[in-house]
Amino acid sequence: MRRTWGFVVAAVAVLALVVAGIALARDGSGWDRHPGRGSMGSLMGGPAGGPVAGQMMGGRWGASLDEAGYLREMVAHHREAVQAAEELSRSERPAMRALGARIVESQSAQIEQMEGWLAEWYPDEQSDEAYEPMMRDLSGLSGDRLDRVFLEDMIGHHMAAVMMSQQLLVRDRAEHEEVARLARTIRADQMREIWWMRERLARWFDGGRAWGMGPGMGMGMGMGLRGAGRRP
Repeated sequence: MRRTWGFVVAAVAVLALVVAGIALARDGSGWDRHPGRGSMGSLMGGPAGGPVAGQMMGGRWGASLDEAGYLREMVAHHREAVQAAEELSRSERPAMRALGARIVESQSAQIEQMEGWLAEWYPDEQSDEAYEPMMRDLSGLSGDRLDRVFLEDMIGHHMAAVMMSQQLLVRDRAEHEEVARLARTIRADQMREIWWMRERLARWFDGGRAWGMGPGMGMGMGMGLRGAGRRP
């Protein structure tokens, strides 16, 4: 019963993210101004996501990754985020350059950590060659266009990592406490970054494209939602 209830809570939380959207904090007074908003439910309240909701709930999002699958797919997911964040070194906004540097530093370290665990615990696990990109190519963009497209796309990208980590935890599929701890860190850190990016998108670009997802960027890429962790 406890596990069933945990799954129901997770499903409701995911639907809240997909259908309701993310509320905006209007004053935008800094990176850490939401210390009390670290729960999935706290992200409720913005505009509806439109077609993105269908993309998120399609494909393999409802599938259940084991620990090895979570690590494999999160490595691929992080690599795309790092590659995109490196492009922000060309941004004209110091805040965006700082965001890019923060993502590169934190997620590169997490990639190294996860690859080490895969090599140690799951040496036969193959890399996720079927990963489908979620973000548009930023290499030819500059100025406002670079910042706007990055924010639009990275919001959805972060939401994918949050939902994967949430499912890993509530489905109790982590075999090692280190992985559960990392999933909680990814969930918390990327939720904070979603808040920050939504605020900047509203402040600089009047909200941008709904849910930050453009045509062809399906959320049902090779990523799945799967579960574990002792303390969701």
